[in-house]
Amino acid sequence: MVEVMTSESPTPKHAQESSSGGGALVLDTLSADDFRAIFRRHPAGVTVITADAGTGPVALTATSVASMSADPPLLIFSVSSSSSSARILKDANTVVVHFIGPDSIEIAKLGATSGIDRFADSTIWSRLPTGEVVFDAVRTWIRARVVNRLEASGSTIVIAQAIESNYTAAELDQQPEREGLVFMNRSWHQVGERSAII
Repeated sequence: MVEVMTSESPTPKHAQESSSGGGALVLDTLSADDFRAIFRRHPAGVTVITADAGTGPVALTATSVASMSADPPLLIFSVSSSSSSARILKDANTVVVHFIGPDSIEIAKLGATSGIDRFADSTIWSRLPTGEVVFDAVRTWIRARVVNRLEASGSTIVIAQAIESNYTAAELDQQPEREGLVFMNRSWHQVGERSAII
């Protein structure tokens, strides 16, 4: 059944507007539960971000990474202030963003597990000549220099400029198409040729 809004229909609670002193309209705020529920059902690509500000490396799994600009090549992500990685990410000059596929899901699970030493197994990671930590099994990564940070309601939004990757566009074009990994509604999902609908 499709609900049709008419001029006589009540305005939904989440869309009500109220008038303030100067006649400006102020929208009510969507509840945190409603907001989370909507984004929980929105599939997002999976990445693992590593950083080291000189006191040892940190890693976290993030679905907030997005391309911001291609020229210059900028990416953006956010980290909660309550994350154990937050302090290092606020101090680090560079980060490595690992793009996770189904073949490296264990790295994603590692970055998402709290209260463990994510670098205890020294056989799964190494350092670049510039010092950053990379997980060797991950198919693609970007090393990026942090260019801006913005504090926003208990989170830090990080903007970083890509300065190096382990593959060029030409090299990626020569590789066989691989399946991707997304996170949706608290579950990992594999996407690929069979999941394409167009």
